[in-house]
Amino acid sequence: QVQLSESGGGLVQAGGTLRLSCTASVSGDSFSSYAMGWFRQAPGKKREFVAETRSTWSGPITHYLDSVKGRFTISRDNAKKTVYLQMNSLKPEDTAVYYCAATLSGTYSISEYDYNFWGRGTHVTVSS
Repeated sequence: QVQLSESGGGLVQAGGTLRLSCTASVSGDSFSSYAMGWFRQAPGKKREFVAETRSTWSGPITHYLDSVKGRFTISRDNAKKTVYLQMNSLKPEDTAVYYCAATLSGTYSISEYDYNFWGRGTHVTVSS
Protein backbone atom coordinates (compact mmCIF):
# COMPACT_ATOMS: atom_id res chain seq x y z
CA GLN A 1 0.00 0.00 0.00
CA VAL A 2 1.24 3.49 -0.86
CA GLN A 3 0.03 6.75 0.58
CA LEU A 4 0.86 9.92 -1.31
CA SER A 5 0.81 13.48 -0.06
CA GLU A 6 1.24 16.51 -2.32
CA SER A 7 2.34 20.01 -1.35
CA GLY A 8 3.57 23.19 -2.96
CA GLY A 9 0.50 24.45 -4.76
CA GLY A 10 -0.66 28.03 -4.59
CA LEU A 11 -1.49 31.20 -6.46
CA VAL A 12 1.07 32.59 -8.88
CA GLN A 13 1.10 35.14 -11.67
CA ALA A 14 1.56 34.10 -15.29
CA GLY A 15 5.23 33.57 -16.02
CA GLY A 16 5.91 32.54 -12.43
CA THR A 17 7.19 29.31 -10.96
CA LEU A 18 6.03 26.70 -8.49
CA ARG A 19 7.55 23.48 -7.26
CA LEU A 20 5.23 20.68 -6.28
CA SER A 21 6.34 17.86 -4.03
CA CYS A 22 4.82 14.46 -3.42
CA THR A 23 6.03 12.31 -0.57
CA ALA A 24 5.22 8.62 -0.44
CA SER A 25 4.56 6.53 2.61
CA VAL A 26 5.75 3.13 1.48
CA SER A 27 7.52 0.30 3.19
CA GLY A 28 11.24 -0.35 2.91
CA ASP A 29 13.10 0.56 -0.25
CA SER A 30 10.24 -0.16 -2.64
CA PHE A 31 9.65 3.47 -3.66
CA SER A 32 12.19 3.20 -6.46
CA SER A 33 10.14 0.39 -8.00
CA TYR A 34 7.20 2.69 -8.58
CA ALA A 35 6.69 4.83 -11.63
CA MET A 36 5.52 8.20 -10.38
CA GLY A 37 3.26 10.51 -12.31
CA TRP A 38 1.68 13.92 -12.07
CA PHE A 39 -1.83 14.50 -13.40
CA ARG A 40 -4.01 17.58 -13.31
CA GLN A 41 -7.68 18.36 -13.50
CA ALA A 42 -8.92 21.79 -14.47
CA PRO A 43 -12.46 22.90 -13.58
CA GLY A 44 -14.99 21.21 -15.83
CA LYS A 45 -12.37 19.08 -17.55
CA LYS A 46 -11.17 15.50 -17.34
CA ARG A 47 -8.03 14.64 -15.45
CA GLU A 48 -5.02 14.63 -17.76
CA PHE A 49 -1.51 13.27 -17.67
CA VAL A 50 1.23 15.84 -17.10
CA ALA A 51 4.49 13.97 -16.50
CA GLU A 52 5.91 10.65 -15.41
CA THR A 53 9.23 9.34 -14.19
CA ARG A 54 10.47 5.84 -13.58
CA SER A 55 13.79 4.43 -12.45
CA THR A 56 15.71 2.13 -14.77
CA TRP A 57 19.11 0.48 -14.65
CA SER A 58 20.45 3.20 -16.95
CA GLY A 59 18.92 6.01 -14.92
CA PRO A 60 15.56 7.74 -14.65
CA ILE A 61 13.39 8.21 -17.71
CA THR A 62 10.69 10.85 -18.07
CA HIS A 63 7.69 11.64 -20.24
CA TYR A 64 5.72 14.87 -20.57
CA LEU A 65 2.49 16.26 -21.90
CA ASP A 66 3.41 18.19 -25.04
CA SER A 67 2.07 21.48 -23.72
CA VAL A 68 4.38 21.42 -20.69
CA LYS A 69 7.58 20.25 -22.39
CA GLY A 70 10.36 22.73 -21.82
CA ARG A 71 8.48 24.38 -18.93
CA PHE A 72 7.93 21.54 -16.42
CA THR A 73 10.51 19.14 -15.04
CA ILE A 74 9.72 16.00 -13.10
CA SER A 75 12.34 14.51 -10.82
CA ARG A 76 12.55 12.11 -7.93
CA ASP A 77 14.65 11.49 -4.86
CA ASN A 78 14.29 7.82 -4.00
CA ALA A 79 16.10 8.21 -0.68
CA LYS A 80 13.51 10.78 0.39
CA LYS A 81 10.65 8.87 -1.31
CA THR A 82 9.67 12.10 -2.97
CA VAL A 83 8.84 13.17 -6.50
CA TYR A 84 8.89 16.79 -7.64
CA LEU A 85 7.32 18.82 -10.39
CA GLN A 86 9.16 22.04 -11.14
CA MET A 87 6.83 24.31 -13.07
CA ASN A 88 8.29 27.35 -14.83
CA SER A 89 6.76 29.91 -17.16
CA LEU A 90 3.33 29.11 -15.83
CA LYS A 91 0.30 30.00 -17.88
CA PRO A 92 -3.33 30.56 -16.86
CA GLU A 93 -4.22 27.33 -18.65
CA ASP A 94 -2.03 25.44 -16.16
CA THR A 95 -4.58 26.24 -13.47
CA ALA A 96 -5.80 22.93 -12.05
CA VAL A 97 -5.70 20.55 -9.14
CA TYR A 98 -2.45 18.60 -9.48
CA TYR A 99 -2.39 14.97 -8.37
CA CYS A 100 0.52 12.69 -7.68
CA ALA A 101 0.09 9.04 -8.64
CA ALA A 102 2.06 5.81 -8.42
CA THR A 103 2.07 2.55 -10.33
CA LEU A 104 4.11 -0.64 -10.40
CA SER A 105 3.32 -1.10 -14.07
CA GLY A 106 6.43 -1.55 -16.15
CA THR A 107 4.78 0.04 -19.16
CA TYR A 108 4.66 3.78 -19.70
CA SER A 109 1.09 5.03 -19.74
CA ILE A 110 -0.69 8.36 -19.77
CA SER A 111 -3.93 6.76 -18.60
CA GLU A 112 -5.03 7.48 -15.06
CA TYR A 113 -6.51 3.98 -14.95
CA ASP A 114 -3.03 2.48 -15.01
CA TYR A 115 -2.07 4.21 -11.77
CA ASN A 116 -3.03 2.46 -8.56
CA PHE A 117 -2.33 5.02 -5.85
CA TRP A 118 -3.28 8.68 -5.69
CA GLY A 119 -2.77 11.68 -3.51
CA ARG A 120 -5.54 14.11 -2.64
CA GLY A 121 -4.21 16.85 -4.88
CA THR A 122 -2.86 20.36 -4.51
CA HIS A 123 -4.38 23.45 -6.09
CA VAL A 124 -2.44 25.55 -8.58
CA THR A 125 -3.92 28.83 -9.74
CA VAL A 126 -2.17 30.96 -12.34
CA SER A 127 -3.50 34.48 -12.73
CA SER A 128 -3.15 36.46 -15.95
